[in-house]
Amino acid sequence: MQQKIRFQIEGMTCQACASRIEKVLNKKDFVESAGVNFASEEAQVTFDDSKMSVADIAKIIEKTGYGAKEKTEDTLPQPEAEHHIGWRLWLLFAINIPFLIGMAGMMIGRYDWMIPPVWQFVLASIVQLWLAIPFYKSAWASIKGGLANMDVLVTIGTVSIYLYSVYMLFFSPHAAHGMAHVYFEAGVMVIGFVSLGKFLEHRTKKSSLNSLGLLLKLTPTQVNVQREGEWKQLPIDQVQIGDLIRANHGERIAADGIIESGSGWADESHLTGESNPEEKKAGGKVLAGALMTEGSVVYRATQLGSQTLLGDMMNALSEAQGSKAPIARVADKAAAVFVPAVVGIALLTFIVTWLIKGDWTVALMHAVAVLVIACPCALGLATPAAIMVGMGKAVKHGIWFKDAAAMEEAAHVDAVVLDKTGTLTEGRPQVAAVYCVPDSGFDEDDLYRIAAAVEQNATHPLARAIVSAAQTRSLEIPAAQNAQTVVGAGIAAEVEDVGLVKAGKAEFAELTLPEFSDGVWDIASIVAVSVDNKPIGAFALADALKADTAEAIGRLKKHGIDVYIMSGDNQGTVEYVAKQLGIAHAFGNMSPRDKAAEVQKLKAAGKTVAMVGDGINDAPALAAANVSFAMKGGADVAEHTASATLMQHSVNQLADALSVSRATLRNIKQNLFFAFFYNILGIPLAALGFLNPVIAGAAMAASSVSVLGNALRLKRVKID
Repeated sequence: MQQKIRFQIEGMTCQACASRIEKVLNKKDFVESAGVNFASEEAQVTFDDSKMSVADIAKIIEKTGYGAKEKTEDTLPQPEAEHHIGWRLWLLFAINIPFLIGMAGMMIGRYDWMIPPVWQFVLASIVQLWLAIPFYKSAWASIKGGLANMDVLVTIGTVSIYLYSVYMLFFSPHAAHGMAHVYFEAGVMVIGFVSLGKFLEHRTKKSSLNSLGLLLKLTPTQVNVQREGEWKQLPIDQVQIGDLIRANHGERIAADGIIESGSGWADESHLTGESNPEEKKAGGKVLAGALMTEGSVVYRATQLGSQTLLGDMMNALSEAQGSKAPIARVADKAAAVFVPAVVGIALLTFIVTWLIKGDWTVALMHAVAVLVIACPCALGLATPAAIMVGMGKAVKHGIWFKDAAAMEEAAHVDAVVLDKTGTLTEGRPQVAAVYCVPDSGFDEDDLYRIAAAVEQNATHPLARAIVSAAQTRSLEIPAAQNAQTVVGAGIAAEVEDVGLVKAGKAEFAELTLPEFSDGVWDIASIVAVSVDNKPIGAFALADALKADTAEAIGRLKKHGIDVYIMSGDNQGTVEYVAKQLGIAHAFGNMSPRDKAAEVQKLKAAGKTVAMVGDGINDAPALAAANVSFAMKGGADVAEHTASATLMQHSVNQLADALSVSRATLRNIKQNLFFAFFYNILGIPLAALGFLNPVIAGAAMAASSVSVLGNALRLKRVKID
């Protein structure tokens, strides 16, 4: 049986590490697929659990030189510890200071600013023989695992500089005359710059890139719980399902639950992307993480922790951020051969420079600069860093992508297929027009009152719509007796002070409708009303468009996206809705199979198709589309089939999703360009001697941080 499992990976230093783990796992016959995300430090493995256990897979990963800890959905992701500069980095900074001063002096001709060679040796030895040990361990584990990572390059380069300088200081012919050329400062500063770069990279990946930390803060640590008739403040982990919890103004909801008493307003934008607070009163639902902006409620906990909607979203986001986008294959292929190629280029640089310059010292410095400038980290971070930020931005707007591949595909969408009912429309009928028979003696309010008196005895959606409309008008609805339903025709009852009232189809109420200029009568459901068998009027009930639907369609068109309506409703109704929205392609009377077939036709014509729906009948078309969106709370099969879930029942969220996806893909391409351009430019400059090892080390550290900084720009991108 196929099982999907996630691991938190420890010890990776660059994309080459991630590529190695992937390669080892994908070679196993029991593994269907394995992907390792360097930015999120996570592996996702789909395997046959009848042939291998989760523990066995963890051991395979550990044999490649990395730690592996299983991640499950039983508990919420844990908050990351604060990332402070440790003693090792502070000591490195302190040792670097005299070398920085000395190098600054050499740049202006003050060679006396550099500390004496013996003291350079002492400080460099502390760095190389102690503080650089983590680099050696990582490099050795990498080599044992059958690959060479970034730490291999740093180790070869800095150890070469150190050993050369030791030889020149103590063993060369020039040493006795105090004229030895030593480069201890290069090795010390390379270790310092690279360590700083790693710290900044790690802190950014764990905090700024990842939106999980912000979501974790939405759950209160202490809550007011009723125990033994008294209110007590307890830690969140002591709350149980069924407990009564109180949330006052300004406090967060700790669990999904049902309100027992109280009322107020709650901000649930963390889940839905909807900025307007929701009114909460007895019998209503509350969701974990919501902020009580007004009032106070007492609610009974029905779901806790990972079982809440917030917990589900956090686990979904964690899994989605850990997945890999197809475009990442570009960086993966490059990283797989990158380090061995750089070692070869460095060796070639050493030989050629020695032959041309005749000075093996200069040749060594050029070769070390090549080793140090090359950084596969920027390549490895280019795609996942942008995906992590993009996923977080999508969630902030109430959009849950299942994985990175779905987000990348959404960026290419140029055709959108929309279901009508519940997607473009409210999904419930409303009174769209009213007709009163002339000279009947009844006005519009009378028509509403009389019809509602009868229809309140029925359960049909059309009946409920008429009763609701009468109540909205604050009309007094008279009592009705002896209600009788005529199947397929309507309902009749005796209404006090009125007579026998019939409400239903036109022929049931003996009404012949005149010709109307308003096209809504041609597509609406008609409920005619008669009193004592004399028609007095009729209602046209239609499924109203959602308030923001027209705006959403306009946004899609603005980006050159073709919009199609495909509905099981009759063609006239679909065309009427399409005309209101300015949509050129409208298909009615479509079965689920018809919808899926039409989507396939669009794909065959070269379109990248997004399908939006919320019903069981939409599932085949959702599966057929390139990327699909289901409305939260719709049919389970639709949500399961779709590539992403929209928390609001709004096409505007679809437009948001496509906009975020396009911005994310642009950011990925920018990152990849920068990462490739950095190495294409940096390696030749280092080989030709225009960059010394110290500058190369600083540039290498800056490259990863720059890619991460560019990814973070996505947080400020405006959705259009």
